[in-house]
Amino acid sequence: MTDTPKHKDELLKNGFTTINDIYSIDEVEQILATIDNVDKTNETFRKSQDLFAIRQFLNEVPESLKYIFNDKLKATIRHIFGDNFFVVKSIYFDKPETSNWYVSYHQDLTISVDKKLDLNGFGPWTVKQNQFAVQPPLDILENIFTIRIHLDKTNENNGALKVISGSHLKNIYRPETIDWTIESETICNVDKGGVMVMKPLLLHSSNRTTNNQKRRVIHIEFSNKELPTDLKWAERLYF
Repeated sequence: MTDTPKHKDELLKNGFTTINDIYSIDEVEQILATIDNVDKTNETFRKSQDLFAIRQFLNEVPESLKYIFNDKLKATIRHIFGDNFFVVKSIYFDKPETSNWYVSYHQDLTISVDKKLDLNGFGPWTVKQNQFAVQPPLDILENIFTIRIHLDKTNENNGALKVISGSHLKNIYRPETIDWTIESETICNVDKGGVMVMKPLLLHSSNRTTNNQKRRVIHIEFSNKELPTDLKWAERLYF
């Protein structure tokens, strides 16, 4: 991997960095082929006119693991974060060509866990499609990093993320309190086969699709932190 110091610095300072050419076009097509071959009637799948999503993606499509965790991605993770991180959440998003799906500014404030427990500092809790999610203490959120694998070229016209650079350093940052006199947004264009690495506390948003182009992304979260008591990560996976 080239320019590791640059990517580390951008992630620390801005809360995100973009690395293109992690996957060849052939590797992207192999990943897409594994997705096309799965049974899409499972309850962890969500399908609407504006969005198709697969929760617990790596568990539901295990055939994709050998293509996703290629040498370049593993080297990227090792060089930026070290050797002791593991997967804690994975989702596949398919934003169709005609999607009107708009996501307003937010932080990713929940983790996926195996059960609901009464734990100090954990809450509120939600359940979606039999998956428990909870907002954990801040130190757990600060430890997580996310890699978004882009299976299509993505720009402002088909839902590329818009972010507020440096907002991950402001702890819990409510969108309704954004001061646009001091903040500005950055559009994170990513090539097909590239990745965006980001911190979950980074405020981010995405627009509707306007160029009749798909936007397919695999979102994978990583941590090296153990949860307290008997609580476990719902999707803990080593690669």
